[in-house]
Amino acid sequence: MTDRHQTLALLLFSGFVAVTLGITTWVSRNRRGSAEEFYAGGRLFSPMENGFAIAGDYMSAASFLGISGLIALFGYDGLLYSVGFLVAWLVVLFLVAELVRNCGRFTLADVVAARMRERPVRIAAGTSSITVSVLYLVAQMVGAGSLVALLLGRTGGAAQAWAVIGVGALMVIYVSLGGMRATTWIQIVKAVLLLGGTIALTVLVMMRFHGDFDRLLLTAAERSGHGAAFLAPGLRYGGDWTARFDFISLGLALVLGTAGLPHILSRFYTVPTAQAARRSVVWSIGLIGGFYLMTIVLGFGAAAIVGPDAVRGSNAAGNTAVPLLALDLGGGADSTGGTVLFSIVAAVAFATILAVVAGCTLAASASVAHDLYASLRRAGTEPRSEVAVARMAAVGVGGVAIALGLLARDLNVAFLVGLAFAVAASANLPVLLYSLFWRGFTTRGAVWAVYGGLIPAVVLVLLSPVVSGSPESLFPAVDFQYFPLENPGLVSIPLGFVAGWLGTVTSAEAPDEAKHAETEVRSLTGAGAV
Repeated sequence: MTDRHQTLALLLFSGFVAVTLGITTWVSRNRRGSAEEFYAGGRLFSPMENGFAIAGDYMSAASFLGISGLIALFGYDGLLYSVGFLVAWLVVLFLVAELVRNCGRFTLADVVAARMRERPVRIAAGTSSITVSVLYLVAQMVGAGSLVALLLGRTGGAAQAWAVIGVGALMVIYVSLGGMRATTWIQIVKAVLLLGGTIALTVLVMMRFHGDFDRLLLTAAERSGHGAAFLAPGLRYGGDWTARFDFISLGLALVLGTAGLPHILSRFYTVPTAQAARRSVVWSIGLIGGFYLMTIVLGFGAAAIVGPDAVRGSNAAGNTAVPLLALDLGGGADSTGGTVLFSIVAAVAFATILAVVAGCTLAASASVAHDLYASLRRAGTEPRSEVAVARMAAVGVGGVAIALGLLARDLNVAFLVGLAFAVAASANLPVLLYSLFWRGFTTRGAVWAVYGGLIPAVVLVLLSPVVSGSPESLFPAVDFQYFPLENPGLVSIPLGFVAGWLGTVTSAEAPDEAKHAETEVRSLTGAGAV
C-alpha cells in the first residue's frame, strides 16, 4: 500500500480502539466495586445481549482468520474446523448452560465445589482454567501479530512482536478498568461489526462469481494446484493413519472442548436466570451458525481470488487470507476501495481479537482471585479484595500470554485454538459432567479428573510435532517428538474421564448424598441459585 492508503488504514484501524477504550472508561466510572459487578456484570444482561456477547466471545481470530486461512490452503479439510466449532454448541445447549448457571456463581470451580471439599477442588479447577485461558489467549495474540504486521506493510518479526505487546496492554486495561460489564459491551459491538463485515465480504465474493457457488468451488480447486483433491477429504488429514487419527483427535477436542472453556462458562453468570442462559445459547447458535457458513465462502473465495500461493507468501499459516481477500475485492492494493475495505476488515478482525482476549483474561483473573487466592491465602493474613487481586492477576496473565504469543507467532491461530479446546475437553469437561450427573463422585475423583486430563494433554503437546521435530515446529532445530499427533485430544480426553472414575472408586471418602441431592435440585430447578 502507498503511504496515503496506509495512513487511511491506520486511522480506520485506530477508530475501534478509541471506541472500545471509551466504553471501558465510561463503564469504569459507573460501576460498583463488588465481585458480582466485576465478574458477572451485575447479572443484568438480557438473553439477546448475552447471546450476542457469547457469539462475540466465541467467534475469535481462529474463526475469522484461522479457519478461512485453512480452507484457502487445504480446502475441504479446513472447513472441518467450522463443523466442529458449531456442533460443539449442541453439547453446551443440552448439557451445560442451565445447569452451570444454577449451580455456580463466577467460575467453573464453583460448580464442582458445591458438593466437594473446596480447597483441593478450587486449586485444581483454577489451575486448569488458567491454563486453558492462556492457551486460548496465545492464539489471539498470534492473530493480532499477523494482522497488524500486514496492516503496517511489514511481515518481519519486529512488527508482529510490537502488535502482540500492544494487544496485551490493551486487554489488561479493558479487564482492570471495566470488568465484565465493559468486556460484554465490547463483545456485543464486536459481534455486530464482525457479522456485518462477514456478510459484506460474502456478498462481494458471490457477486464476483455471479452467485454461482459451484463456479466458486471449481475456480478455487483449479487455482489451488490440487485439482479435485482440494474439494475432497484428505489433503491435510488423509495422508496416512497418523493424519487420520489426528483428525479424529481434533474433532473430539472441538466438539467437547467448548463446554469446558472458562470464558464461555462465565458468560452464563451474566444473566439473571437459568432460562435466560438457555435462551442466550439459542441466540448465539443462530448467530454463530450463520457466521461459520459464511467463513466457508470466504475461505474458498480467498483460494479462488487471491490464490494459496499469495496467502502463503503473506503468512505461511494462512492467517491473513481474509484481509488479502478484502484488498482484492475492493480493487487491489493501490486502490482507495481496496484500502478502505481492507482497513475495515482489519479493524473488525482486531475488534474480534480484543473482545476475545478481554473475555479470556477476565476468566483467568477470576480463577486466580476467586479460586487460587481464596484457597491458598494463609489463615490470619490480611485478606485483600478479590477484585483487587483479579486486577493484578490480569497483568500477570497478560504478560504470560504476550511471551507465549511471541514464541508461537508462526503457527495457525485455528490450530492453536484446537490445542486449547483439547485441554478444556480433557481437564474441565470430565469434572464438570461428573459433578453434575454422578451421584457417587468424590473430592479425590474431582481432583484426579482435572489433573488426569490436564497433565497428559500438556505433556503430549510438548512431545508432539507442534513443539519439535519438523520445520513447522516451535523449535525446528531440536527433536524431542515422541507423540505423533498434533492434537492430544484422542488420548487425553479419555484419560481425564478414566482418572475421575478411578479416583472416585479408590477413594475412602463416602460421597455426600445430601449435597448431591441439593445440587441436583438446584441445577434442575434453580432453587437457591445466586
